[in-house]
Amino acid sequence: MKRAPSSGTVAVLLETFNGAAFLDAQLASIAAQTYPDIDLWISDDGSTDGSRTILQQWARRWTKGRMTLLHGAGEGRSENLRSLITNPAIQADYYAFADQDDIWEPEKLAASIRWIEHNAFAVPSVFCSRTLTIAENGAILGSSPLYARPAEFRNALVQNIAAGCTMLFNRKAHDLLAASCRTTQFSSHDWWLYLIVSGAGGVVHFDPQPLVRDRQARQGAGWQGQLAALRARFAVRFADRADLNIQGLVRNRDLLTAEAQATCDLYWKVRSDNVIRRILALYQSGVYRQTLLGQIGLYLAAIFRRL
Repeated sequence: MKRAPSSGTVAVLLETFNGAAFLDAQLASIAAQTYPDIDLWISDDGSTDGSRTILQQWARRWTKGRMTLLHGAGEGRSENLRSLITNPAIQADYYAFADQDDIWEPEKLAASIRWIEHNAFAVPSVFCSRTLTIAENGAILGSSPLYARPAEFRNALVQNIAAGCTMLFNRKAHDLLAASCRTTQFSSHDWWLYLIVSGAGGVVHFDPQPLVRDRQARQGAGWQGQLAALRARFAVRFADRADLNIQGLVRNRDLLTAEAQATCDLYWKVRSDNVIRRILALYQSGVYRQTLLGQIGLYLAAIFRRL
């Protein structure tokens, strides 16, 4: 039986580090959600800028549920998030990632839960969406790409389609994510969630409606700013991130469906065989990116061993 979309607690997982400049606005947007039952679980990774003071002030006036402030291990953002994902004390019906400098639209949680409960309640499921890109002053700059192809494992192997701040997932998806994160690290929590849920036969829905305003750090003007943005984007090479994903999939092979395992076996050949067999294996695997240019880039990366 389906529950009403207003039932069940959401655990919002927020990692913070020196985010005082925008943290208050983000917490205010979470407090303004139309969804009533929200527990905040916040792991601060050693902020020195007043973030903890802001969090303590909010803890005293949080009324939608409970607010718990934890201490991160000081090992970086990924490990801080992993500690939240695997924390056995965090029990809820739904889970959502939040970034410290974004702004949520009031219907973000309600719309996400409504879709899951009406369409994919009985299986591991993830709702994610586009974002509106905003400047530091809140001005809207644009929106993230709109993808039309299915959100499935063959896409997840080579592309992450949504920011973690847009993701809400049910308990079944969380249990899969937590189990996998106890055995592997990740370079990107959102990409890993997309991979493990789709690979285990769950449902991932990418919604065209932007529900989060994603704040972008300011870059310098002119070509210097563009160069800085480019460097930041490629600071971690795709192949390095893919290596972590592959190691994680190998360690968690038992969580994958037989179809996903077969896709993986073909994709491994794309990364290791000679050029002709690499191209053939890529074609046979059915692995794809969302756009034509992305698909062309995928085959070029296979030819030049950049996957």
